[in-house]
Amino acid sequence: MAYAIIQTGGKQLRVEPGRFYDVERLAVDEDEQVTIDQVLFIDQDGDASVGQPLVEGATVEATVLRHLRDRKIIVYKMRPKKKTRKKQGHRQELTRLMINSINLNGSIIAGNSPEAAEAPKVAASESAEVEEEVEEEVQDLES
Repeated sequence: MAYAIIQTGGKQLRVEPGRFYDVERLAVDEDEQVTIDQVLFIDQDGDASVGQPLVEGATVEATVLRHLRDRKIIVYKMRPKKKTRKKQGHRQELTRLMINSINLNGSIIAGNSPEAAEAPKVAASESAEVEEEVEEEVQDLES
């Protein structure tokens, strides 16, 4: 299984195609494509490409699924014997990304190609037709 290590929001993540990850908030609308070009490392079934610091020509294609907020963290500060207390909450703004593909020098090394994304739509329409035929046969048998 191919994977990449990318840098976004000041953090480094190990990403694989077909999985989703929560990263720092990106200024992109939902259901839009994002190209991340800060790729530090790519592994393709044992064939590793290490960047110095970035891998040349490597990108990661992702789709923004939604924007959300992380769970609440309580920050409580107290100075003993001074009657000073401060309680503050924080919720981090996040963006959920679905990784579509990992590209190296313009070719997709892992993930879905655009033609593969269209194939399930055809299969779904065919399965709907098959379900209708089965329902008609069941109704004929019942009557």
